[in-house]
Amino acid sequence: MTNRTSTARPARLRGRQGLALVVAALVVLGLTACSGGGGRKVVVYSGRSTELIKPLLDDFAAQSGISVEFKQGDSADLALTIDQEGDASPADVFISQSPGATAFLAEQGRLSPLPEDILELVPPELTGADGEWVGLTARVRVLVYNPELVDEADLPTSVLDATDERYRGQIAVAPTNGSFQDFVSALRAAEGDDAARAWLDGMEANDAPTYANNNAIVDAVLRGEVPMGLVNHYYLQRRLAEDPGAPGINHFFADGDVGSVLLVTAAGILDSAPHRPEAEELVRFLLSPEAQQYFADQTQEYPLVASVAPGEGLPPLDEVVTDRVDFAVLGADLQSTLEMIRESGLAS
Repeated sequence: MTNRTSTARPARLRGRQGLALVVAALVVLGLTACSGGGGRKVVVYSGRSTELIKPLLDDFAAQSGISVEFKQGDSADLALTIDQEGDASPADVFISQSPGATAFLAEQGRLSPLPEDILELVPPELTGADGEWVGLTARVRVLVYNPELVDEADLPTSVLDATDERYRGQIAVAPTNGSFQDFVSALRAAEGDDAARAWLDGMEANDAPTYANNNAIVDAVLRGEVPMGLVNHYYLQRRLAEDPGAPGINHFFADGDVGSVLLVTAAGILDSAPHRPEAEELVRFLLSPEAQQYFADQTQEYPLVASVAPGEGLPPLDEVVTDRVDFAVLGADLQSTLEMIRESGLAS
């Protein structure tokens, strides 16, 4: 089995769902307070799920005395909301599940450069071109498969081969998921729009099973509902931590294949942040050994601070050879990526 990774950047979100989406996001997404006392506070908009990020925010509040107001939602929707709110946004820090959403805000000029002592904590290729954001964790796109249903020798050599007739109905995707959308943006950058459109159309024609998210794909693979699926690496790692005997294996595509693109979760500070000092303290905390160890142990993602090793069962990131795409590319034209996916019929 070969191990590979690649990185990609997001695309434009402006007008993605229109004003109605923004209004709906503002109504649906509520602020949750993490008490720290002391009168200081920081406001966080997070695309990371509450159960994954809130324990860290609670720890930060307890240790720093800074209270945290927390709004959770889809990364792209939150980025749209911030852009629509403009300088009136109450947000200080944006934590994104998707590199595309972060790059979009950087492109829109909504993020300001981070201090050098924060940026130097992670490899420079995992930060914004002008220091507007910093990576928190890394994940690799993989093909998860059930060895009871398919032999390793029969796996597609490249993600581009997933449209082959022999894989009809066998490779699941999550077309409305942010990481799949980032993958398609990376595919567009690597192979061109015509090739990306042909791949999406080919997956639809090949009756690719579709699921709501990566978790649903991994669960379906483990229970034998579908032999394979395109996901991020850590979803299977979490399942194996709970059930080491579960019939699932992550397959990393060959070196340079966009099917194993490297993606990052990231944090940035708004240029209009009302609580800039507190925001910088929070970002430093998220890159502390304590927080990075939490990500390695609890989320099974790759920590980006060199002193923290990846979780059990994961090879070191520098041993996972990957194709890397400029993250700015992912933020440049997300709307076109979303339209391309919808037009293929994979997502309505």
